[in-house]
Amino acid sequence: MNLPSLPPGFTRTSSQTLPLHLLDQGQWSAWRDAQSAAHRAWIESQKFAASPGAVLLLPGPEGVAGAVGVIGDVLDPSAYGHLAQGLPEADWRVDAPPTGPALAALQLGWGLGSYRFTRYKQAARAPARLLLEDEAAEALDLLAACVRVRDLVNTPTEHMGPEQLEEVARDIATRHGAGLEVITGDELLARNFPAIHAVGRASHRAPRLIALRWGDSGLPHVALVGKGVCFDTGGLDLKAADGMRNMKKDMGGAAHALALAELIMARKLPLRLTLLVPAVENAVGPDAFRPGEVIATRQGLSVEIDNTDAEGRVILADALTHAGELSPDVLLDFATLTGAARVALGPDLPALFCNDDALANDWIAAGEQLRDPLWRMPLWRPYLRYLNSGIADLANAGSRMAGAVTAALYLERFVPAQQKWAHLDVYAWNDSDRPGRPAGGEAMALRAAFAMLKARYPG
Repeated sequence: MNLPSLPPGFTRTSSQTLPLHLLDQGQWSAWRDAQSAAHRAWIESQKFAASPGAVLLLPGPEGVAGAVGVIGDVLDPSAYGHLAQGLPEADWRVDAPPTGPALAALQLGWGLGSYRFTRYKQAARAPARLLLEDEAAEALDLLAACVRVRDLVNTPTEHMGPEQLEEVARDIATRHGAGLEVITGDELLARNFPAIHAVGRASHRAPRLIALRWGDSGLPHVALVGKGVCFDTGGLDLKAADGMRNMKKDMGGAAHALALAELIMARKLPLRLTLLVPAVENAVGPDAFRPGEVIATRQGLSVEIDNTDAEGRVILADALTHAGELSPDVLLDFATLTGAARVALGPDLPALFCNDDALANDWIAAGEQLRDPLWRMPLWRPYLRYLNSGIADLANAGSRMAGAVTAALYLERFVPAQQKWAHLDVYAWNDSDRPGRPAGGEAMALRAAFAMLKARYPG
């Protein structure tokens, strides 16, 4: 069998490996006491504190003879994230390796810790390599999906505009035998996607709707939608410099949707898939949409633009309407939608809004099991009053109250009443370096989404 090439941080064959002892705090004392007198003396001289995330190198006659890695929660990939960069560059074999979900967490965490974004700058060092003694196919596919999100989000808009998102989707479709249709520029008006066109028309890069379709028609149908604002200036309601600095990441929802679709196809889940990515740049220019304008939407609802910086929900409206027209079994959307969600839950917890309790509970349970968390927020419909407009069916914004909730309620207006739907307001970013989580783009609740779908559509 020809196995695929491995990502950084792994090897399948090695003539010489060093032993790595993975211990939690409760195992440390017994392990230390069982060592030779020389090793005990070495440990004492190092004043080693066996706290999670610590690494202790063990000496030998020719240098490093092995190491101890202290971990916390064995099911949390981040518990292993320090190893690939904390150990010397060498081939490592885990002594008494874990099994089952703990082994998958080790492999994923090692790979996430090995990651560095190297398109423009080489990494300071290569990661330590973990010997894979099993095929690890699903763990590596999950890693590839997380890396896909990181790479897409980390790439500056200069090289990740709407046309580049299209190229990524085209490459994914080609490799997995999916169909791809792209509706671009003024064709959006002809095909009744006016809201996407309105937001993206000011940019020199044409707005577009990217549609990928995969799977047999007789299988359960899942639709994924991802917000693809490749850069967000705020439009004529211009962001301040600090708020604009990282807006290359405003296509993080599209990155999640693309990576999840790729993962579903790589793992060949028994379902039919539709992926929709409205891809635009919210630019300032002579043709930029303006505060106070009323724009049309695919659903027929008129929308007064209260704030041009609330553009993500505007383009998602057309994409969600189209997804609802297909009557999928489940509709999931991903979007870096509101700062209000970050104020409420911080950077690590994506905000989940869902109109179906079973769907929400399944996604949350998968997140708890895989240590890939998300938190449910209310679709509190009385707050629709904050989206009232005197001249249109609704406004795209209008109040500082409950900003994440009102954004989700806006999206819900474009989802059919009986459609099972979940919206994830995701940060898609690490503000600082942590073991296994380098600063920059990050996949959040993606693994949980895949596990939820895998459990929902077995076979």
